[in-house]
Amino acid sequence: MLAQKHKPSLIILDRLFADDDSIKEIQNIRQKVPHAMLLLLTALDDVSERVAGLKHGADDYLCKPFDFDELLARIEALARRSGMRSENERSELSIGTLRIDRENRLAFSRNVELNLTKIEFDLLLYFAENEGKVLSRERILNRVWSTQSDPLTNIVDVYISRLRQKIDAPQSKSFIQTLRGNGYRMRING
Repeated sequence: MLAQKHKPSLIILDRLFADDDSIKEIQNIRQKVPHAMLLLLTALDDVSERVAGLKHGADDYLCKPFDFDELLARIEALARRSGMRSENERSELSIGTLRIDRENRLAFSRNVELNLTKIEFDLLLYFAENEGKVLSRERILNRVWSTQSDPLTNIVDVYISRLRQKIDAPQSKSFIQTLRGNGYRMRING
C-alpha cells in the first residue's frame, strides 16, 4: 500500500471510487497508517451517509460539489488537530537569501537583520507566504492593513518601495516585481 510506504499525515479519499465504497477500506488504512488524518470526499450527502463515514473512522467528511477554499480550510483544520504545521504556520520561512522568523518577527537578508516596521514585516511575510503569486493592491490592503479602502491610494506603493530598499541588494533585480494593472509578485532568483 502506497500510504504505508510514504507515511502521509493526511489522506483524502473519494468515498465512491471505481464502483466500490471506500468506506470499507478505512479500517485497513487506519491499521497501516494509524496517525494519518482521513478526509472523505463524496457525492453521498445524506446525514446517514456522513454519520456512517465518520463512524467508520473518517476524521472529516466533505460533500461534492464543494468549494476549493472549504477543502483547504478543512485540510488546515485537520492539520491543526493532528499537530501538523502547514508551510504558512512554520516558525521560520526561508526564500532565496531571505529568512523570516515569524515567532520573533525578525527578517534577515543575506544573514543581516533587516530593520523593519510592523507594516513592513507584515508586508514581507505576506509576499513570502505567497511567493510567485500575483497579489493585487486590494488583497494587500485587506491582508496587511485590514481594510477595504480605496485601491487608488498609494500607501501600498510607498511601503513596497521602502521594503525594496531594505531587502534588495544593490545592482540586483528586485525581489518584488510590479505587474502593471495587476499588482505585485515576489519572485526570488536566489
